[in-house]
Amino acid sequence: MTAIIISHPACLEHSMPDGHPESPERLEAIHNQLLSSGLEFVLTERDAIKVTDTQLARAHDQQYLHWLNTHLPSEGIVSLGDDIFLSPQSLVAARYAAGSGVQGVDLVMQGTTKVVFCNVRPPGHHAERARAMGFCLYNNIAVAAYHALDAYGLKRVAIIDFDVHHGNGTQDIFLDEPRVIFCSSFQYPFYPGTDIDVHRPNIINVPLPATTKGPEFQQAISDHWLPALENFAPELILVSAGFDAHLLDDMSSVSLTEQDYQWVSEQLRAYVDEHEQCRGIVSMLEGGYDLPALGRSVVAHVKAMAKL
Repeated sequence: MTAIIISHPACLEHSMPDGHPESPERLEAIHNQLLSSGLEFVLTERDAIKVTDTQLARAHDQQYLHWLNTHLPSEGIVSLGDDIFLSPQSLVAARYAAGSGVQGVDLVMQGTTKVVFCNVRPPGHHAERARAMGFCLYNNIAVAAYHALDAYGLKRVAIIDFDVHHGNGTQDIFLDEPRVIFCSSFQYPFYPGTDIDVHRPNIINVPLPATTKGPEFQQAISDHWLPALENFAPELILVSAGFDAHLLDDMSSVSLTEQDYQWVSEQLRAYVDEHEQCRGIVSMLEGGYDLPALGRSVVAHVKAMAKL
């Protein structure tokens, strides 16, 4: 049973200002590194599908979705503040990005594969129920989680977020949703500066000092996330896979390496293998802006999840 990579050419058409780190080249760097690693021979690639209005509305307020639509420019790039930019094809790209997670859930739940990686943009984990911010328009991972809950009747879905920035949008959406456990590690204090002291049993926030390196990261995950997964017994694992904590990525001060992303991905795959109720893993790209490091880190992530 092979791992599946989902992407779509439309995700390259979401334009950002010149020099912006969240560029189309991110997807190309990942694709090229997957090819050069030889993984193309053991992975299956599929084009993403578009998310539906109904699927988006599970995670986002209708007024917010309407607001995005009304601000879409017919040409050029507009800034909406909070590091949000829209170009004419941005919402098409975002619909394919969110749709890839829905498709990934379908592929895992229908037994086609145990592992999906969605190589898509724009990212999603900063998008709150009624607010765009931090490069994110739709909360891709939240849309996927609601699809798993509603379309397949799952009772327990885990979201794992190792982006170097806190997944404030995902926390906002699932704060009072006991069917979803949200585990987020992130540099702290740091962007987006949201409240992490929320005292909810389904929110496992792991703030990391700026000086954090691999051993400290792995210990924190072992101390907090892995016991939480054991206690929660998820039927599906979703991953907000941000690689901007890499030591070569100047977006942050945390210093992880490909080996750290490999390690955390191995832990997630081991959980799936050891727990029959857990159907598999759907991972979706979030951050990661040093292109060579991003490509290598994704390869390590995919290889570990797929046991290649």
